[in-house]
Amino acid sequence: MRFTPLALAVLAYAVAMAYFEAAVVVDLNGALDQEVGALFPLPPAMTIGPLILIEAGREMATLVMLAAVGILAGKTTLERLSWSAVAFGTWDIGYYAWLHAFTGWPPALGTWDVLFLIPVPWTGPVWAPMAVSVALVGFGLLVARRLRAGGTVHVTAWHMTAGVGGGLLAILSFTLDAPRIMAGAIPETYAWPLLLAGLALAAGAAFDTMRAPGRPFLALRPP
Repeated sequence: MRFTPLALAVLAYAVAMAYFEAAVVVDLNGALDQEVGALFPLPPAMTIGPLILIEAGREMATLVMLAAVGILAGKTTLERLSWSAVAFGTWDIGYYAWLHAFTGWPPALGTWDVLFLIPVPWTGPVWAPMAVSVALVGFGLLVARRLRAGGTVHVTAWHMTAGVGGGLLAILSFTLDAPRIMAGAIPETYAWPLLLAGLALAAGAAFDTMRAPGRPFLALRPP
């Protein structure tokens, strides 16, 4: 399949999956007779007990489904990772968009949310995960397009180290306050410099893979 129809298929899948998850959240909150977005302080059931196990399982299932579409769409390891990044980023952005369309939440990009629960609660203002998702979609499409056209993306040890390091900084920005949140505190400040540093490091490495000269540590291209 050529790049454009394949990209449209992956994007459509992610948008539909975002709709499904947003609808589930609305239905669950309605069944529990609670307001969407009423998250803090975290109830005990969200930090210990069977509900947290079910929720963690749902999160893992979501990651499996998003990774699966990337694996099916790509021809090589790098292209599969790229399509998975596109699917994940589109799903995340779409989730907030659909939830806002259904309920009006989040009312602003600065609204706090619980992003993930594995292995500890990830929290941050909505704009933060959306910034990560925009980067994932943008770079994922750039890399996938080049590989689908028969081009080569050179990934060196430095690129991989910078990408992983940038990702870890972003994760740290979301989990730094986890002990307080688990103890029942309400989030107040977000470590946004860590996120921006992580995005800059990972984005710089991603851009460099598109132009890095010399012998690559790892060169992945479609057959």
